[in-house]
Amino acid sequence: MMSEAADRLAEVRANIADAAKRAQRKAEDICLIAVSKTHDAAAIRPLIAAGQRDFGENRVQEAAAKWPELRAGTPGVVLHLIGQLQSNKAEEAVALFDAIHSVDRSSLVQALARACEKTGKRPQLFVQVNIGDEAQKGGCAVADLPALLAEATEAGLTIDGLMAIPPADIEPAPFFALLDELAERHALPLRSMGMSGDYETAVMLGATHVRVGTALFGARGQAAALD
Repeated sequence: MMSEAADRLAEVRANIADAAKRAQRKAEDICLIAVSKTHDAAAIRPLIAAGQRDFGENRVQEAAAKWPELRAGTPGVVLHLIGQLQSNKAEEAVALFDAIHSVDRSSLVQALARACEKTGKRPQLFVQVNIGDEAQKGGCAVADLPALLAEATEAGLTIDGLMAIPPADIEPAPFFALLDELAERHALPLRSMGMSGDYETAVMLGATHVRVGTALFGARGQAAALD
């Protein structure tokens, strides 16, 4: 498992470097997030041993059950919440995660502001944009983005970037380009976009964070489609 994990990690990093070079960007400017949701410690440890330090989880409860032990004795681990966050779990999320990619509504902005004030922690924050206007997906509507960013600022939060998940089975490039344009328009430096099937395209269109699961951990049935 150690050798396989190292090989998969090296391949993904090489692909990111190649895409960055083609886009006249620096590979070190792109953060690779290994999507470890639903994977246990035994599957995660080989990637840590291979040098991976940024990991993404979908659920606060799952992350809280496995990451305190995994982080012990491993300096530099950065934990990203990439799934939807309930407002009543905001304080727990702020205490556990270094970055939250799914800020998408007023109630969550207010809950995070209270949590940051109470805990003294200020994780990196991304507003999730429903870039394809899909009813079944979380995320702020494109038209509502300016108001949500303004509310976050008024609440004392710093929004560092935008996150999006393009519609499935459609060419993702136009959606990545739109997210990049929105981030530029609002002077936000970070763009969290791109997954196992399209992270190279995302890098070429401005991604600063790519969220890769299947290409690093291997397929795991239907859940892999969400990476």
